[in-house]
Amino acid sequence: MSEALELYPQGREATGVRWRDRPQPRQGKIEIGNISKSYGAFTALDDVSLTIEPGTVTVILGPSGSGKSTLLRTINHLERVDKGFIQIDGDYVGYRRKGDRLYELKEKAILKQRIQVGYVFQNFNLFPHMTVLENIIEAPIVHGLLKRREAVERAYELLDTVGLREKAQAWPRQLSGGQQQRIAIARALALNPKVMLFDEPTSALDPELVGEVLAVINKLARSGVTMVVVTHEIGFAKQVADRVVFMVDGKIVESGSADRVLNYPVHQRTQKFLQSVL
Repeated sequence: MSEALELYPQGREATGVRWRDRPQPRQGKIEIGNISKSYGAFTALDDVSLTIEPGTVTVILGPSGSGKSTLLRTINHLERVDKGFIQIDGDYVGYRRKGDRLYELKEKAILKQRIQVGYVFQNFNLFPHMTVLENIIEAPIVHGLLKRREAVERAYELLDTVGLREKAQAWPRQLSGGQQQRIAIARALALNPKVMLFDEPTSALDPELVGEVLAVINKLARSGVTMVVVTHEIGFAKQVADRVVFMVDGKIVESGSADRVLNYPVHQRTQKFLQSVL
């Protein structure tokens, strides 16, 4: 991509708030402004804009290849956008503003910025050479957020949250897929993020293990952290989502309350999709 991105709607400057200084309850407002992303001739995101209010749960639905996961990955700069911007609480994600243009941050600054965004992948991505406990305490210690003893205490609290305290000394290979995903959620929470992103967190699981992971995410949905979830689990969306966003061909074609979109969809593509999965 080019050195600088054209800035569309104006936003305020980054605040530089440190993790220890964040007020409680934390914010976590996500503003996505006119972002586009292409891979060669393929347009993955096409002028997407979306505002996600702090403390809410947004579920993103759509057929394969609609841009759902790409959109999720742009929120913590795992994917660089070609134009537009993303802000979390007014801080540009991956960029600094100079005049009317955005310039990409250095990798060290981007990594520091990612502390505020927890990301749960489809395939767990636990470190196989570390125990469950070591997986959870690694990031808070490396980033200097917690001393080892504090990190261990926090890890056990999170293991209680996901119902796996007894697995603290286990190796990832000794866990079921559902247990590994629950540990991945605990690891993402260890940095006390403002925002939690879930990229089809149950797609790699056997059907009988899906419920245990969704139960943990459901519990988190009531905790006040801002959540964005890419999933095909319509029942889960009905139960926990404040808002449902439906995407097709890199565009948002329908967005609204879970009840409205899932029970009374307006767009023909949304109707067709829901009929195929329900």
